[in-house]
Amino acid sequence: MKFLLAAISGLFMGLTTAPFSASYLAWIALIPLWLLIVFDENNYLKNKSLLTNIFINKKTVIAFVWGFAYHGFALFWITGIHPMTWMGVPWIFSLLIALFCWLFITVWGAILVTVWSVIFRLFIESKGTVIKKRFRKKLGVNNNLLAAIYRVIFGVAIWCLLELLWNQGALWWTSLSYTQSPNNLLILQLTKLSGYSTVTAAIVAINGLLAESILIYHQNKTQFLLVFLTSIFGIFALHLGGLYLYKKPLNNSVDKLINIGIIQGNIPNTIKLYPEGWRKAIEGYTKGYQKLSNQNVDLIITPETALPFDLDYIIKNSSFYRAILEQQIPVILGAFGRQNTSYTNSLFMINKTGNIVSRFDKVKLVPLGEYIPFEYILGKVIDRLSPLDSHLIAGKTAQKFNTPFGQAITGICYESAFSEHFRRQTKAGGQFIITASNNAHYSQIMPAQHHAQDVIRAVETDRWMARATNTGYSAIINPKGDTLWISDINTYQLHQGIIYPRNTQTLYVNWGDWLTISLSSFAGILWLIRLIL
Repeated sequence: MKFLLAAISGLFMGLTTAPFSASYLAWIALIPLWLLIVFDENNYLKNKSLLTNIFINKKTVIAFVWGFAYHGFALFWITGIHPMTWMGVPWIFSLLIALFCWLFITVWGAILVTVWSVIFRLFIESKGTVIKKRFRKKLGVNNNLLAAIYRVIFGVAIWCLLELLWNQGALWWTSLSYTQSPNNLLILQLTKLSGYSTVTAAIVAINGLLAESILIYHQNKTQFLLVFLTSIFGIFALHLGGLYLYKKPLNNSVDKLINIGIIQGNIPNTIKLYPEGWRKAIEGYTKGYQKLSNQNVDLIITPETALPFDLDYIIKNSSFYRAILEQQIPVILGAFGRQNTSYTNSLFMINKTGNIVSRFDKVKLVPLGEYIPFEYILGKVIDRLSPLDSHLIAGKTAQKFNTPFGQAITGICYESAFSEHFRRQTKAGGQFIITASNNAHYSQIMPAQHHAQDVIRAVETDRWMARATNTGYSAIINPKGDTLWISDINTYQLHQGIIYPRNTQTLYVNWGDWLTISLSSFAGILWLIRLIL
């Protein structure tokens, strides 16, 4: 029954993600996990070794089940890479690859929750919950209330710290923060303070307080009421703070507006890298470029690998490049770049005279899709999912992408999940965001979640964003997270929209994820005080 309850609550958290977007469930979906981890703690720890107490027990499995249910449900769209028969992969092997990818990333997410459970219990085991009388008298509170506060602080700090660590790696997508995007724009405004961790901390804290109020209920009704009302007040206070930030005027500089043209080519992956797809891409993007140019746009943007060729080939052989020379409208083109014998997934800034004035190479490559981690081992087990004959290599971190309209903040597809990637470019002078994605070959769930990630990036950096995708959802997003336009899915579309350069610097852009560091430091100080007193 406990495992079933953990699985159901994990699924509830999964329902908070786009496109289901039941964001309100995030504020209660952690309660069962918290209760199952903390409840009957003292009895559970008696006369057992540390190994049994903390690492190898039902509570560890319960945390894994919750994490597997949440991440597995939210990321099930990954199985959409099947079938890959168009790449010459046999049907059954294609299915196995898809299941392997889904299980791999799901288990990686579930490990985060499991590690949280282990560290959480390591710090709040019986010696930590029975706070010494001398310390309690100084604070003027009894043991139950103090232990509850202690657990909430540690629970929040540990979860935020783990998300920060996971975000530094190559495999990341399902932060608790993205459960609130794109619908709960009030709470997303808090990301301006310390990035996505602000929302994660809020979600874990409210869930923890509500769970602790349940634990206290039968012991002290007054304390129950105090903790419960604190959690309710916290929810309202967080949203009111977000409302205050949301209502602040944008103060756009009309004289600096950029009239953006977006081309959504809608080239299916099944044909994209073959002659039929090449012809369709060149024709669609050339006609789209010409039509938008005739509408007097300032800048045209295309999706990730819109023209899936080496840039030299495009310049020498394509009607698209000839159209640039004729129409003389700058364009940001998604294509492949070369680095010696390898390729890069790149965006090229081509000015009105056809010169390449800037280039951005994708930094965060997709594990198992654009490269194989530990290839000397895994390469023998599974084939490369990318049909390129040469290796894709990652770009350097400290890239700047200059345009005729100011420095842009750029992200290609998967990079939308990595907030530090956008923060660094914003702090370095980036004035607006351009993201380019493919998103083909998946259900509508994946592009909806991708859009949700980009909404957070626009809010936390306080920047206008233009999204160009191959199959959807292309969009225009303002710094408050409002989606001013969004394309249909799996359609060829052209759009003309307005974005504005900005030079503002949010607290997050200036200081980074200071909240997680502060919470971790405070939790460490509390732990030391507990040991001393």
